[in-house]
Amino acid sequence: MRIIIVGAGKVGFTLAEHLSREKHDITIIDNKKEAIRHASEALDVMCIEGNGASPTLLKSAGVDSADFLLATTNLDEVNMLCSFVAKHFGAKYTIARIRDIQYTDELAYLQKDMRIDMIINPEHSTAVEISHLLRFPAAANIDTFFRGRVELLSTQVKAEDFIVGQTLSDSANKLQSLPILFCAAQRGEDVIIPNGDFIPKIGDRLYVVGSPAGLQQYFRLLDRFVSKVNSVFILGGSRISHYLAKRLESMHIKVTIVEKSENSCRTLSEKLPQALVLHGDGTDRELLETEHFEKHDAFVALTGRDEDNLLMSLYAQQQKIKKVIAKCNRENYINIAHSAGLESILSPKIITVGRILRAVRSFNNTGDSIKKVALFRFEDNAMEVSEFEIHQDTMHLNTPLKDLPLKHGVLIAAIMRREKLTIPSGNTTLHAGDRVIVVTGNQTLKTFNDIYKK
Repeated sequence: MRIIIVGAGKVGFTLAEHLSREKHDITIIDNKKEAIRHASEALDVMCIEGNGASPTLLKSAGVDSADFLLATTNLDEVNMLCSFVAKHFGAKYTIARIRDIQYTDELAYLQKDMRIDMIINPEHSTAVEISHLLRFPAAANIDTFFRGRVELLSTQVKAEDFIVGQTLSDSANKLQSLPILFCAAQRGEDVIIPNGDFIPKIGDRLYVVGSPAGLQQYFRLLDRFVSKVNSVFILGGSRISHYLAKRLESMHIKVTIVEKSENSCRTLSEKLPQALVLHGDGTDRELLETEHFEKHDAFVALTGRDEDNLLMSLYAQQQKIKKVIAKCNRENYINIAHSAGLESILSPKIITVGRILRAVRSFNNTGDSIKKVALFRFEDNAMEVSEFEIHQDTMHLNTPLKDLPLKHGVLIAAIMRREKLTIPSGNTTLHAGDRVIVVTGNQTLKTFNDIYKK
């Protein structure tokens, strides 16, 4: 596909990195010379320095024959104009990043009037992810498939877990009745697709897929099930905090927000009448103790500084708050924070990139193309979890999974057939009409047939 990316910042660069790896024809446009130089040196893509909203420049970049235009600059209005101009010249699909809260209630009109096929709001998407974690506090990360019928959770292996030191096959007597499957593991910087001989070690991050009820039972077996969150202490009054507080209020969860900026506090108080908004430095230990923050069920750090978020999250964890979540955009910090004991760390950049990649693949929907993708990154390694629909022309139908010529690092993790969930075994077969979740380590699937060796 021909894809034009306007904006070579963190999101645009990461998108170009992934999409060029998939052998798409990528053009990056940015008006910053340094950003274009960095992209040109690091990636195998066409780079153009200039204003991505300029009709003349877009036309010269070949927007009239582009399959996608991805507008990811830091300016909402530029992204909207890019999308409008691209559609006018004949681009097939447009995706725009729009972040301003003032546009929230007008997105449907903007999308129609500006001819934008999809709008991505990183802060809103991050708030949604956090609200999912607060609904299921025992999980470190969570993603949903099959419209919520299947969930993918991650958790760090602890010394007291019964699965430590024995193969997954040996643990089956305790787990065989549960509709769950261990689908991936992160050990250091390595991503492993486990089989029955895999032995979990303390510190491993395990990814488990299954029904919500089965996953809850799994955490009960680990003695880690956490009851419902009733109160949340939020550090920082960012856009994410605003979206998150709105969602938590609808879930009847009490919200306290601490923010340094007096103007931001005033705005939050007006827009969130049910929340307690405090003006002060949320990194001030005396303030936190005065407000009894340790008595809250959850702590969420959403300031603009990764360092503050991680340090205060570690402090909250020391105070025995049962659910701690930190926002962190620097990927090199995330593994360090994990090794220090923080489990739930979210990156708006990674969430945004994952959503756009999912949209690109689903808009280009032919045959058994991907319906949904969850993207997880560990330094230079990545794990992708993809949802497919099986068709009559899919290869190797009615063949037991144990006999399929699967590529190394590919796992069929779950099957939905006529609204019934199946966690597959070696004798399970695939049929037309099935919806399937596939886990891959550090490789990308464009169609379901890509799971097979050539």
